[in-house]
Amino acid sequence: MKSFHNSVCVAALAAAIGLLAGPAHAQSAAPAAADKPDTGEIIVTAQKRAENVQNVPLAVSVLGATQLQAAGVRNFQDLGAVSPSLTIRPAEHPVNANVSLRGVGTFAFGIGVEPSVAVLVDEVPMAFQARAFTDLPDVERIEVLRGPQSTLYGKAASAGLINIITRGPSDTLKVRANVVGTTDQEYGANFSVSGPISPTVGFVVSGAYSKWDGNVRNLYNGQKLNGREAGNIRAKVRWEPSSDAKLTLSLNYMNGNTNIGRPIINQAAGATFRNTPGQTADVVLPGVQIGPVNQNVSINYTSRTKYQGGGGNLRGEFALGDHQLVTITSYDKFRLDDYFDSDETSSSLASQNNIQVGAFKSTMFTQEVRLLSDGSKPFHYTLGAYYANVDFERPFYRGPAIALANWYATSKSSQIAGFAQADWQFMPKATLTAGGRVQNEKVSYTFQDIQNGNAQFSGSASDTAATYRISARYEFTPRINAFVTYSTGYKGQTYDLTTGFNQGRANAGPIKPETSRDIEFGLRSQLFDRKVTLNLTYFDTTYKNLQAQTIETIGDVQNFRLTNVGKLGTHGVEIDAGYRPNSDFNFNTSMAILDAKYLDYPVAQCYAGQLPAQGCITPPNPNGPGNLPARQNLTGTRAVQAPQFKMSATAEYTPQIGNGLRGLAQVNVQHQSSVYYASRDPQTFQKAYEIVNLNLGVRAEDRRWEVALFVNNLFDQQYYPSLINNNGLWGGAMTTQAVLPRDFRRYGGLRASLNF
Repeated sequence: MKSFHNSVCVAALAAAIGLLAGPAHAQSAAPAAADKPDTGEIIVTAQKRAENVQNVPLAVSVLGATQLQAAGVRNFQDLGAVSPSLTIRPAEHPVNANVSLRGVGTFAFGIGVEPSVAVLVDEVPMAFQARAFTDLPDVERIEVLRGPQSTLYGKAASAGLINIITRGPSDTLKVRANVVGTTDQEYGANFSVSGPISPTVGFVVSGAYSKWDGNVRNLYNGQKLNGREAGNIRAKVRWEPSSDAKLTLSLNYMNGNTNIGRPIINQAAGATFRNTPGQTADVVLPGVQIGPVNQNVSINYTSRTKYQGGGGNLRGEFALGDHQLVTITSYDKFRLDDYFDSDETSSSLASQNNIQVGAFKSTMFTQEVRLLSDGSKPFHYTLGAYYANVDFERPFYRGPAIALANWYATSKSSQIAGFAQADWQFMPKATLTAGGRVQNEKVSYTFQDIQNGNAQFSGSASDTAATYRISARYEFTPRINAFVTYSTGYKGQTYDLTTGFNQGRANAGPIKPETSRDIEFGLRSQLFDRKVTLNLTYFDTTYKNLQAQTIETIGDVQNFRLTNVGKLGTHGVEIDAGYRPNSDFNFNTSMAILDAKYLDYPVAQCYAGQLPAQGCITPPNPNGPGNLPARQNLTGTRAVQAPQFKMSATAEYTPQIGNGLRGLAQVNVQHQSSVYYASRDPQTFQKAYEIVNLNLGVRAEDRRWEVALFVNNLFDQQYYPSLINNNGLWGGAMTTQAVLPRDFRRYGGLRASLNF
């Protein structure tokens, strides 16, 4: 608690010094075009209606193109660099990656398990978070809503959500194009063309392609790993037959692949693979020099994924007197095939070679209808209904040498919900907001264990739940307001469909629902003719029956099982501050100070190699002979993937240099305090680090074009966004692997854009 208080003091002092020196605001508007005055307003749809972000009684961060460019963010998995409350942990493939907000996210690898952080594109939810792990589409803005959002967005948003808003059709012909190339062989390009087809029909078409070979070398065959290749295309057609009606059809398609190599960065001397004499690292990993900056592996089967998906949605907006009716119908289909060298060596022994092969398949249909009253009236409301049907399939094989598995599972869910929210300005400067949601969900599954006698299991369950939110907001001045909000969150029951599923798991039924309650206090202010913005949020959230992963070891391979953590608490302070004195200078910063702990978690999996002196005990079985499985008590322990302090700051200076030109200088600084990727496991401890990115270039006064040179990770600081304890494969000897970040080493590049 002392360190948490110290972090609060340091952050508050930093924000104060920054404001005096010319700080920033993570939600500052992008510089306006020369012929358009900047109103300083940012419009968001966080409450399912268009509102000025400063008037929304929620913790919302808005990320624009300028911030993303300055921080080197070109892919979804990089968003944590510019949103301090957001942490994205990569894995061997996107489905196993984890997205968390304020230290809370679902670590679940089975199909059909809803995330705690929902991902939406244009207000349409994605069935899989993995669906988002590619290049960002034609982004207009990204809204990050922190804390439980179940009342308006349903059961997959119990910790928050990320809403990616893409550009819509324009009234005049507009063309945007961007290209990027780097010193480490990354190449990318994207374009967007929008405009009118007729007085009542408009369109936008966008596409993107990128390729990066990676920053890990496979010494077995010389192949580069940890890379990616992705392409996507998106199109929208908007028809406005009258001033009272608007229909927008959106279509999208994506295709790509990734590969992965997880270098060993630390290992005990004399370790042998699977405790086999003679199978030391120099034999099964020839040429690999193990150490903290190791970027080499030696695997004889390429670990990789390939994926493709597509879908569309039809959005209707209709004026009904002083009300507006909005309907959104969507369909999405996605498939990811995964291939993994599960022994992660190039051993020549057949008994040591093992692979994993599988696929994730999903289809999703949703229908939302909502009625909005006139938002300018003292009393206004939103009424809505939502339906979703999601199907998942997962075939999986592992073998032929170690921890054999061969199974096929399906998971289905259907939910129907009704929601309402009303705002009542009962005094000239005071507004009350109340909302509620009632939902019913049915889940079912099948599991065929081909490996073990073709055993078959199936089951189903249903539940009904209610969530709500109450908020009070007071406007001290037109530019300063404060709010207090109390809300609840809910994430439905699910089945743990992973390796090791058996009759015992089937008899146990579904994993219990996850619930949460959250209280927030916020201050929103814009001062000195909107040159200074300072937003503060304090939050305190408690999660009960948190759905989280534990580890089950079968043979030499670790399998992940879903369970309910008794209780988790997270509280802290978020600061968004900004200063923009003129069109030449813009500075923004966001900070998150977090204290996330397990409040009740007495029976947790021990980490590999944990000793009794380190808290791993094997209690006797009170109901018979022998002992219960080894366990540790994590009550009072800091939550995983929950840094106590994280910040991002960006400064942009664009002075006039004559002849219709402006110079461009951008500096982005990111800091993150230490974090554990597995509770108490010293092998998964990442110490604090800072990353600095620099951009220098020139642009046209009207921003029709821009060219910039950039250097990411300017001071070449090494860090790991994911660390893995893999002692089990090495006979219990300490072995630590890492997933390397895109900017593990300093790299430079050139980016250019056209906008006319």
